Amino acid sequence: MTGTGTLWMVVGLGSQLVFSARFVMQWIYSEWRRESSIPMSFWYASAVGGVGLLAYAIERRDPVFIVGQATGLFVYCRNIQLRWREARTGIAEAAR
Repeated sequence: MTGTGTLWMVVGLGSQLVFSARFVMQWIYSEWRRESSIPMSFWYASAVGGVGLLAYAIERRDPVFIVGQATGLFVYCRNIQLRWREARTGIAEAAR
């Protein structure tokens, strides 16, 4: 494996690790709250892992992997945007 190949392998594996860790984050958070909940860290890990995996998929020129990661990345970013809006609205309502 070339130096570039090794670098992309590290990017792919590291991104997959971050992406997979989001499930552990969600499980711990739900246990802590004693209800099924999704913390912001889940969405951030999804986005960070998704960006890395998309870059890896593009480097590998895998159209199936590219479409899957790009679609997921859209969903993760939209959920982050919705949660930010909820936080701003909550702050605005509390100030009234």
